[in-house]
Amino acid sequence: MKNIALSLLTAILASPAVAPLRAETRAAHAGIVEYAPAADEAIVPERFRLPAHTFQFHETPLGEMTEDLAISLVEFPSPVTTPHEVNNTVHCEYYRPLGADAENAAPGVIVLHILGGDFELARLFCNALAHRGTAALFVKMPYYGPRRAADSQRRMISPDPRQTVEGMTQAVLDIRRAAAWLGSRPEVDEDDLGVFGISLGGIIGALAMTAEPRLQSGCLLLAGGDIGRVAWEAPELEKVRSQWTEQGGTKDEFLAILKTVDPARYAANARGRRILMLNAKDDEVIPHACTLSLWKAFGEPEIIWYDGGHYGVVRHIFSALSRTTRFFEKDHAQAGAQ
Repeated sequence: MKNIALSLLTAILASPAVAPLRAETRAAHAGIVEYAPAADEAIVPERFRLPAHTFQFHETPLGEMTEDLAISLVEFPSPVTTPHEVNNTVHCEYYRPLGADAENAAPGVIVLHILGGDFELARLFCNALAHRGTAALFVKMPYYGPRRAADSQRRMISPDPRQTVEGMTQAVLDIRRAAAWLGSRPEVDEDDLGVFGISLGGIIGALAMTAEPRLQSGCLLLAGGDIGRVAWEAPELEKVRSQWTEQGGTKDEFLAILKTVDPARYAANARGRRILMLNAKDDEVIPHACTLSLWKAFGEPEIIWYDGGHYGVVRHIFSALSRTTRFFEKDHAQAGAQ
């Protein structure tokens, strides 16, 4: 099923629509973003706090992909310095709706990818969001894509849960800077920022909502809480568990370490914001109880249950695209519609 899903998405994205219509007239440029802590920064868990500072970014326009969408590459330094130099630069793709400007500012959304690092699905949602008038910034998380050296074995989700905590913490801090960059854009409404993530990206997106007060909305596809249990039971992470136990680690230690980055633990911070959860009824990766754990911790926001399992949701991809784009659209956000 997973291979079928990827084949379908590849076919969709192989359409001529993703080729530039014309070269972007603007040259690559650098700029400075001033980061200021949110007014209610005190609610942010200490590990995710950032002081006031400035950071530099570089943007490289790729051109107009359609009549209403332009894409550019964006890079800025991570707030976290790791021993792996390539991981210390955050790489993003910015999908800009051409109809948005300073007088008609668009909502802005951070988009996060899946565990496997297949970026096509995230790009599909970015395209759909931008076509419907929402600016989308696809953020590549730590140790993914250009952030991983070819000879490096380090991953964001590691056999050592302590490294996983480090990676997830860095991802959230990167997202905080990404939100500041997105909110600084003249065509983006800084008071209408949100996050969308899929599977691992949904979990990180949920965690980011609890740590970044500027993220006022979140659509989470295939996400859940109690992530220690998710990691301990997920079929994809069997190697992670085996390496941990072979080194003498216990299940209780594993769960306790991951509790420090569990979005359900901090979810009360995001209560009252607009949240939509899209989940699978028979998810074999995110246990049903873990989905309910996050849903209850968030205050029981709207949740949609799709038939099938984690990878079977690909059958409902167009429904998910439609629900997601409508959720973030300006008119729906202003009216509080889901």
